[in-house]
Amino acid sequence: MIKTLTTVLALTVASVTPVAQAQQSKGDAKAGEGKIAMCIGCHGIQGYQASFPEVYKVPKISGQGAPYIVAALQAYQKGERKHPTMRGIADPLTEQDMADVAAYYAEHGVAKAADAKVREPSTQVAALLQKGACVSCHGQGFSKPIDPSYPKVAGQYADYLYSALKSYKTEGNPHIGRSNGVMAGIAKQFTNSELKALANYIGSLDGELQTLPQPHFRLGQKSQ
Repeated sequence: MIKTLTTVLALTVASVTPVAQAQQSKGDAKAGEGKIAMCIGCHGIQGYQASFPEVYKVPKISGQGAPYIVAALQAYQKGERKHPTMRGIADPLTEQDMADVAAYYAEHGVAKAADAKVREPSTQVAALLQKGACVSCHGQGFSKPIDPSYPKVAGQYADYLYSALKSYKTEGNPHIGRSNGVMAGIAKQFTNSELKALANYIGSLDGELQTLPQPHFRLGQKSQ
């Protein structure tokens, strides 16, 4: 069963990746620095917590892969990811805006994971990881996704990971949930307590993701 699921995932990636890459604009990190005013109020504050649909730390995005950030913003804009705040932020963005913001965060204080210590999972978590074939998409150490539009998840806040995983199980709710056939199929295999165990382990790993405070807010600056 696991081998079959892994094969299906690999075939899905092979068929989708060229199209996704062809549609994405080339990002300019310098231009992106001037477009992150709506991002830094949450993603630039260490430990900042969202309160909808539950309390959890907003995700670390500095060091995240640019194609994934673009894919996530597009999903919020299309309503495939349901979150009122993120939908409102994504709605006015052009493809170039998304690419520029993504390029900025992909280069923003990338952490070095070369010396990351390997933390072996418990027997329970190892079985859950195998059941979900998690490494087949998120790659070695959960920091080297096999498709650039997939996220790095090692070291991400565990409470955010847990909330995100549960959202793939949500159906028929106009305000919360994520539409992703592959992730929905994987998440629905697990109980919420099992998803929490997965999130806690993956969040405990060393990775490249960070939340970096912005040095200052420039008030009164005119847009260029």
